[in-house]
Amino acid sequence: MQKYKHLFFDLDHTLWDFETNSIHTLKELYEKYKLSDSFQGFDAFYKRYEAHNEELWVQYREGKITKELLNFNRFHTPLSEAGISDDAIAQSFAHDYITVSPTKTALMPHAKEVLDQLKQRHTLHVITNGFKEVQFIKLKNSHLHHYFSKVFISETIGASKPKTAFFEYAVKSANARKKECLIIGDNLETDIDGAINFGLDYIFFNPNKNEHKRQLMNEITDLRQIINIVKS
Repeated sequence: MQKYKHLFFDLDHTLWDFETNSIHTLKELYEKYKLSDSFQGFDAFYKRYEAHNEELWVQYREGKITKELLNFNRFHTPLSEAGISDDAIAQSFAHDYITVSPTKTALMPHAKEVLDQLKQRHTLHVITNGFKEVQFIKLKNSHLHHYFSKVFISETIGASKPKTAFFEYAVKSANARKKECLIIGDNLETDIDGAINFGLDYIFFNPNKNEHKRQLMNEITDLRQIINIVKS
């Protein structure tokens, strides 16, 4: 008898190759806004952006800032540090990023191959903290949307991963029982801790083999490994 009927996938970094798509977008904008006049190469800009972006996302998940402030400050701060203090430029840059990045279509290795197999026997869903106006664009442009029965976005639900309310809402809305559900994601804090706290089985996707000291139910480095886990 099949154990898991419902598989809940994180989107960014798990199926949609966020890093590759983001870097391609930022490189285009780096050239468009002629940032080579202010930074010693793209890598210098990207390093500053990443540091601020990561911290701002933590604040957003904790409800301390709005998505608008997140999107503005992740560009305004590194630009200001480089001497570009014009708010209008930062605002335009932020708008362009949100517009262009979801049109990129790079996926994690074997994503469609795995989804093709899983969809034959399971009901698939997306669980994401990403902005609602871009997540559906990503799914459509990457030709992923047809795999999923439901798409759960924290902004729409009113609670972000790892909050129990997010997972509770997703499971109930999928008309599923907890023991039939499996969470698949790349983030230990948002995806895995969220699953654990709500009592759900999970798979930690760790393609870069990042070190940690956690004892986990399931950990994989290749999406194809999901196939054997759900069969067992």
